[in-house]
Amino acid sequence: MENKWIPPNAGLGRPKGAPNKSTAAVREAIAKMAELNAPHFAIWLDQVAAKSPEKACDIYLRAIEYHIPKLARTEVTGQDGQPVALQVTWAQQE
Repeated sequence: MENKWIPPNAGLGRPKGAPNKSTAAVREAIAKMAELNAPHFAIWLDQVAAKSPEKACDIYLRAIEYHIPKLARTEVTGQDGQPVALQVTWAQQE
């Protein structure tokens, strides 16, 4: 087995999962814009609703997704991916 050469600064970069500077700057700018415009959102939503309540509802639902994240879908299966077997028994009351 041959030895591979490893650069002297290998592994000294940004930690895994940490955003780079430009990503962090863009996220900060978007957060600031959202924070500054939050008081106006209800007014804008009312203006849209006056012309199209359906569109206002769509905008509201899209915005709320960032506050209340969607749940991931899960699938329940039985052994070896087979359907789950259910057995229902009735107890007779006297």
